[in-house]
Amino acid sequence: MVAPLVALQCTRIPVPLDHGSPDGAQITITVSRLASTKPEKRRGILILNPGGPGGSGLAFANDLVKRGLPASVQDSYDIIGFDTRGVGHSDPVSCGFTTDQDYIGNIPPYAADDAAVLRTAEVAREVAQRCAANDRNGHLRHVTTANVARDMDRIRAALGEGKASFLGFSYGSALGAAYASLFPDRSDRVVLDSNVGDTHLDPDGIRRYALGAEETFGDFARWAADRHGTYGLGATPEEVRQTYLRLAARLDDRPSGGVDGRVFRAATFVGLYGPTLYGSTAAAWQSLLSGDAPPAPAPPPGPSPQDNAYSAFLATTCNDVAWPRDVAVYQRAVAQDRERFPVYGAASANVLPCAFWPYEPAEPPVAVLDEGPANVLVVQNRHDPVTPLRGGELLREKFGDRARLVVENGSGHGVYAGVGDTPCALGVTTSYLVDGTLPPDDVVCRCPARGGSSGSCVPGRRALTPGA
Repeated sequence: MVAPLVALQCTRIPVPLDHGSPDGAQITITVSRLASTKPEKRRGILILNPGGPGGSGLAFANDLVKRGLPASVQDSYDIIGFDTRGVGHSDPVSCGFTTDQDYIGNIPPYAADDAAVLRTAEVAREVAQRCAANDRNGHLRHVTTANVARDMDRIRAALGEGKASFLGFSYGSALGAAYASLFPDRSDRVVLDSNVGDTHLDPDGIRRYALGAEETFGDFARWAADRHGTYGLGATPEEVRQTYLRLAARLDDRPSGGVDGRVFRAATFVGLYGPTLYGSTAAAWQSLLSGDAPPAPAPPPGPSPQDNAYSAFLATTCNDVAWPRDVAVYQRAVAQDRERFPVYGAASANVLPCAFWPYEPAEPPVAVLDEGPANVLVVQNRHDPVTPLRGGELLREKFGDRARLVVENGSGHGVYAGVGDTPCALGVTTSYLVDGTLPPDDVVCRCPARGGSSGSCVPGRRALTPGA
């Protein structure tokens, strides 16, 4: 049975453009609410964030309900979605990205050598200049994680609540960590899923994508090796890895169907986001190996449909923390990670437009506060291509006794976001949100993964090992 669309109530809430000048210029944040229909069970509000930074969260409650968000959670909270400042329906920012730009997304392209890093740097410089030129109302510099956390507290106050619970994924973990650190006494139950490791993305956080890709690639390689008769990518995981490296090198020299090595590596990286993507990823490899890949249609000239997402990502990431401005720093990092993490290291260590950002950070990034209520649940897949387990461990360490870490025996990006797929973490997280049951110690889910990577437990074998 397909879950129906839920009825969301929406409104716009004014917040200061600069929280340091609360009586100055105002912007508006667009907010949605999925109201609890069980007032006797309602605890308060649960604010959501899907990640990014730059992802729209206005309809995210509907997405979670369609995936099977437990009714007990829906009963316990008015579930609040919102577009963060600069995003979507909340006074969006724009760098003026167009479809003809040589810019493939928020992760830099794979760089085969120092010269490739220099070429990426030129693209990054042009993007940063374009962002500055399009910042006609001065909003861009105020898009930061700290300001979004302050906006969240304005949302809480506007809804008449003394506290706010939070459920955030990926970059949303950084936002939730910032809120719990800036407003510890106003944070209720905080769940941070698939963690970047701090309250912001910095060069170390982006470089950890390479670690995550390396750790997760083996899950795809085992899946593909088990289906060698279908896809022909290799009969063992090591053969699949060698196919990847050979195909990437070939496409570096001779693109096929408009796909070069950097696009192939980026597409494969995205294909590691979850086992449901493995089939389409394997089929794309198969097509490229055979030389039958159809040419990709060129997008029509004009504004990029990704303009707002790219712009909000850059504004938040570049404003939160100062990035190195010497291109040689990135050349050294790329050379190092190309050897350490062959799957994707020479991409995530490459240059972002943050290296040439026109604004200096207005304030230091929010420091994780280890003093306050013990109300933070850090949830993490064992293998995650974007936010590897190390990110969850780092955030757990920084929160100290305020937090507990739950490690699910799963593969892919997002644990509770794929509601129902990971029963161990699903149970622990739901119990915490509904009953306030924070595990007495860290939890490692010992459930065997069905198919080797899905994170689902064999019936009757659910097992939690506290403190492992």
